[in-house]
Amino acid sequence: MAAGLLADRRFGEPRVEPHPVAAFGSMMGTVERLVYADDRRRGLVYAGAGVAVGAGAGRVLGATPAGVAAATYLAAAGNQLRATALEVHGHLAAGDLDAARRTLPALCGRDPARLDESGVAAAVIESVAENTVDAVVAPALWGLAAGAAGALGHRAVNTMDAMVGHRDDRYGWFGWAAARADDIAAWVPARLTALLVATARPHRAPTVARVVRRDAPAHPSPNAGVAEAAFAAALGVELGGPLAYNGRREDRPRLGTGPRPVPADVRRAVTLARNVEDLLVAWLVAAAGIQLARRVRATAASGRSP
Repeated sequence: MAAGLLADRRFGEPRVEPHPVAAFGSMMGTVERLVYADDRRRGLVYAGAGVAVGAGAGRVLGATPAGVAAATYLAAAGNQLRATALEVHGHLAAGDLDAARRTLPALCGRDPARLDESGVAAAVIESVAENTVDAVVAPALWGLAAGAAGALGHRAVNTMDAMVGHRDDRYGWFGWAAARADDIAAWVPARLTALLVATARPHRAPTVARVVRRDAPAHPSPNAGVAEAAFAAALGVELGGPLAYNGRREDRPRLGTGPRPVPADVRRAVTLARNVEDLLVAWLVAAAGIQLARRVRATAASGRSP
């Protein structure tokens, strides 16, 4: 899993056509057309089919270290997340707000048309925080729990949530199962992300813990609020507040205490996200080393040749 995350950092998204996630999305679009009705049971069928495909692809890759590494690489997307965030930062730093607004939808679904410079910066930081959970920590954690099937099964759930997990007229009931599955799948990874954020910024760790406890419960997402509050506290900025999302206006809770973000804070958030991944990789390598040492000791104790 550490190798998979490092491969994503080194090589980025797989340069193949069709991209595996795009192919999955296309297939699930076909499934949606076949089974759609604004009904929870139909949505459950849809979500179940997607999880089966994702986990099945993981089983095809196999339970070998190479198979798990490949699955983690396919499931992770931290490189693309951070690169896109830096692209928006570059536009903001150059004073090109229109270009920053045009790039923002690659990160999140909110309406960028009325966002000022600080609003775009806040949206980027919130997306970096939330997607560090979905694109970095969760694939590794689900890989730990269930190998390649876990890593790709989680990517399937997260992709389906992005496709149909919306509270609108079409997906209010149909997307319920995918959205709840994503909430469940990201619950532990989101809290591990907050711990990693606090570890990466030890001088802000008490503030991170306090802000997550105080502000995250008010967020409509049980997981995004945790990650966003942790990033807000670590960076010393305020996130959240009113936004327009999928044609709806929402008054999100304020997360953190401090000034509203400026473009320079986007780069700081990207650095923090990279540090979180560094720590995660270090923990995985350490766990592998401990496991290997235990096996060597067990082999030596049994009298067999290592």
